[in-house]
Amino acid sequence: MADIEAHESKLYAEFAPLYDKVFGKIFYNRLEYVIDNLGIPPGAKVLEVGAGTGTSFPAYPLHCEITGVDLAPDMLARARQKIQENGWTHLKVIEMNALDLKFPDDTFDYVMAFHVVTVVPDPVRMIAEAKRVCKPGGRIVIVNHFTSEVPLLGSLTRSLDPITRWLGWRTDLRLKPFLQTTGLRVEMSYKLSKASLYDVLICRKEPRSLSTTREL
Repeated sequence: MADIEAHESKLYAEFAPLYDKVFGKIFYNRLEYVIDNLGIPPGAKVLEVGAGTGTSFPAYPLHCEITGVDLAPDMLARARQKIQENGWTHLKVIEMNALDLKFPDDTFDYVMAFHVVTVVPDPVRMIAEAKRVCKPGGRIVIVNHFTSEVPLLGSLTRSLDPITRWLGWRTDLRLKPFLQTTGLRVEMSYKLSKASLYDVLICRKEPRSLSTTREL
């Protein structure tokens, strides 16, 4: 899997037509809850990396500007179809690698990564890019499954890793080491239910210090 580009997994590339039917209903409710609770203000610029077919798109408020990026053309084709059918003028999608974002520094107020941290071949690099394009004081929002810290459950999920990597995602990523390595500043962390396998992380990019501002 090391040589597979971001989001170009077998699952996404070969089963794009079935993705919405299989995963759309499962994922949408949790993403709608997360997005609603962010209280995204009017005029905010939002980037969603690994946007896929645009499962989350209906949840975004009409008063902000959304850019979705992904590397899977078939997925983006379905996302564009949704945008056209719904007349969403606040949304656009671009074919782009989340590990090499073609945006200037400090462009977006929010950077979203929904179910994508364990899909990209280099999640640390992806977060570095997310931090780079996020404005100082902006937020990076992650929804993802991480390996359980409970020894038995952790061992079970890690044992599935060779199979899931063949499909396009990993099951061996632990939350604490991930946060330590990426240097993310977590403002809020929660699960949508006690039984949920997914963590929601609301992270903030450090604002520029006064000293840094003076130097600039």
